[in-house]
Amino acid sequence: MISASLWQPTTLGRLELPHRLAMAPMTRNRANADGTPGALMAEYYGQRASLGLLITEGAQPSADGQGYLNTPGIYTAEQIQGWRAVAEAVHARGGHLFIQLMHVGRMSHPDNTPHHRQPVAPSAISAEQDMFTPTGPQKTPVPLELDSEGIQQTIADFRKAAAAAIEAGADGVEIHGANGYLLHQFLSPNANTRTDGYGGSVANRSRFVVEVARAVAGEIGADRTGIRISPAFPLGGIDEGDTESVRRQYTHLVGQLATLKLAYLHVHHLGDDELLRSFRDLWPTAVLVLRYGRTKEQIADEIDAGLADIAPLGRLALANPDVVERLRTGSALNELDPATLYAGGAAGYTDYPTLASA
Repeated sequence: MISASLWQPTTLGRLELPHRLAMAPMTRNRANADGTPGALMAEYYGQRASLGLLITEGAQPSADGQGYLNTPGIYTAEQIQGWRAVAEAVHARGGHLFIQLMHVGRMSHPDNTPHHRQPVAPSAISAEQDMFTPTGPQKTPVPLELDSEGIQQTIADFRKAAAAAIEAGADGVEIHGANGYLLHQFLSPNANTRTDGYGGSVANRSRFVVEVARAVAGEIGADRTGIRISPAFPLGGIDEGDTESVRRQYTHLVGQLATLKLAYLHVHHLGDDELLRSFRDLWPTAVLVLRYGRTKEQIADEIDAGLADIAPLGRLALANPDVVERLRTGSALNELDPATLYAGGAAGYTDYPTLASA
């Protein structure tokens, strides 16, 4: 039984949303080789507009930010034009679009980027992860450590990408501070061994994330800016230490971010409800929670517990373009086809049936 709390309207930044569901960001590798979203991406997001708030897959804010093949960018005129078609498709069906800004940092390989340079990161420490490239799997290389000029350039890249997203017609952006990518790398002591003002202490490791968020909010407005975090998620070689270390890091970070009054905090939640409660107490606006391993019956648990305002959907939204209708009516859900997650083309992307088409 789906909780009735899901169907209550809510406000997020400038948006009035019809319910408490949203679409979570999910990499799908369907952009053109130059990072431009094509017609297939516009169709995919337009199909899912009934979710109200759609947070897109990560879009790199620069050539340095790309990690995987066929991921979209948001820094060239062609990419902006491609995203404009996506925004128009979503708006035409009554939805709202936030483009996620994702700089992968060390989770990359030179063969996957347009300039073929080494990845950049807070420290010259490889993630030691397998990365799919045009010639097959390769290990992520040792990245270049960002110097002071590089840090400021990367912050400027996020600011410019946020402006580009608004130019493309998006309603806002989500800063990706999670899942082992660049901002998460700055937060993690095993990926960030810097001895300057961006490393060492909890406050210093938080600094880059806060400065990116401040720059983006200053460019497009705090009420059009969200941020995603994933405390203790061991993705991309990240190890944030024991429970108390994670709590110290993230209560400080969220406290600093809370002063910016961003539109929302999006938590990819591994299960520390005490930490999640501290976020809810600190955060002045909307909190989105996507709990790892959550079942359909548990979608509204964090909302009902007062820990979240919105419950983003991942794979359920991927396999069910009309998931809102299916959940409202208690209808059966399509099964996900894992083989087509990153395969390219329409199969497993835009061809999942709706109730109407079935």
